[in-house]
Amino acid sequence: MELINILVTGGARSGKSRYAQELAIRLGGPVLFVATAEAGDEEMRQRIEQHRRARPPSWRTLEVTTGVGNEIIQGLGSARVVIIDCITLLISNILTKYSDATGENIDASAVEDGVNAEIDQLLECFKRTDTSFIIVTNEVGLGLVPVSKMSRLYRDLLGRANQLLAEEVDEVCLMVAGLPVTVKPAAK
Repeated sequence: MELINILVTGGARSGKSRYAQELAIRLGGPVLFVATAEAGDEEMRQRIEQHRRARPPSWRTLEVTTGVGNEIIQGLGSARVVIIDCITLLISNILTKYSDATGENIDASAVEDGVNAEIDQLLECFKRTDTSFIIVTNEVGLGLVPVSKMSRLYRDLLGRANQLLAEEVDEVCLMVAGLPVTVKPAAK
């Protein structure tokens, strides 16, 4: 199996997770699904359960909210394909770690350092494993400038993380209304 790293991005409900799963099946081999979501309320618990049911039962799942690269290295096992779903929630997890419940008191420097460390760790994981990666993320900078400081910081850090990942992967796919649009084609 040829190794390939793919970033799947797009808006909310654009089909990113479904497409990432289809890609993993096409690539073949044992799959490790890395879920970054935290069930903070009942609605989110239901969403997580819906995602669990949509995955093939043969796939192993690693639920981790931060330290994703290191956790993958430790829990990779025989996996030949890793899906990380998603960078959007990973960045949110870091953001909430360094802010109060209102989002007004936030340690922006600590958040930025945390995001940079997380992305560096993921990029190192790519290099240290003999595995294909499919990374799911959201494209959040296409709308209005957010009103709050926390929202602007989130948008900026996620945008930067997406750029760093897009630079390192072989292929970038933008999902639009459930349809994949190749933004960065894999080298032939």
